[in-house]
Amino acid sequence: MAKQSIFGRISTLLRANINSLLDQAEDPQKMLDQLVRDYTNSIADAESAIAETIGNLRLLERDHQEDVQAAAEWGNKALAASRKADELRSSGNAGEADKFDNLAKIALQRQISAESEAKTAEPTIASQTEVVDKLKDGLNGMKGKLEQLKGKRSELLARAKVAEAQNKVHDAVRSIDVLDPTSELGRFEDKIRREEALAAGKQELAASSIDAQFNSLEDIGELTEVEARLAALKVGGSAQQRPAIDAPSPDTV
Repeated sequence: MAKQSIFGRISTLLRANINSLLDQAEDPQKMLDQLVRDYTNSIADAESAIAETIGNLRLLERDHQEDVQAAAEWGNKALAASRKADELRSSGNAGEADKFDNLAKIALQRQISAESEAKTAEPTIASQTEVVDKLKDGLNGMKGKLEQLKGKRSELLARAKVAEAQNKVHDAVRSIDVLDPTSELGRFEDKIRREEALAAGKQELAASSIDAQFNSLEDIGELTEVEARLAALKVGGSAQQRPAIDAPSPDTV
């Protein structure tokens, strides 16, 4: 019962702490560190309870040993009183002999009482010894579990870090899929193409403006010829002497 009571309380406490940690877990390292601390504290509680149980057992053993020793001592006293009574009776002192016989009887009664107490305590001592042995084994098992927990903590922390890194990579890849940089490059390329088209348009517009200027020069030339001929007409009809088209000579007809 003591073993079940001690480890039952510890087990219930550990389950409650673990469940609470799992429900509130945000940082795996903090959770595992707290779990190690809780288990270490539980071992300390178990050691204290087991030490108390062992202390009680040692008291029982000490009382039992005292009862056994007392029984032996009262037996020796009874034997000594009986021998003294026999000596006195042999010497003819019956009164004194009866007195020592009575003392021997009292010693024997106390011997019987001490033996009875010692015998009554033996089953309890045996069962408590078994309980203490199991408690020690259980405590050693808990210490072994603590070492396993510490080792598992290191493994889980390493796995948690790997998982965290994998999740970061996965999130980065997913963000690239959602926001494809090549699409941004495409938009930038399209902008450049529009700028190039605008530059070409301006260049073409500038070229057409130069052509227009040259065309205007040709128009000016034509107007100047017309003005010249008009001036010639005004000054003497010389325009008639300047046929627009050279006529063939009579000799060539």
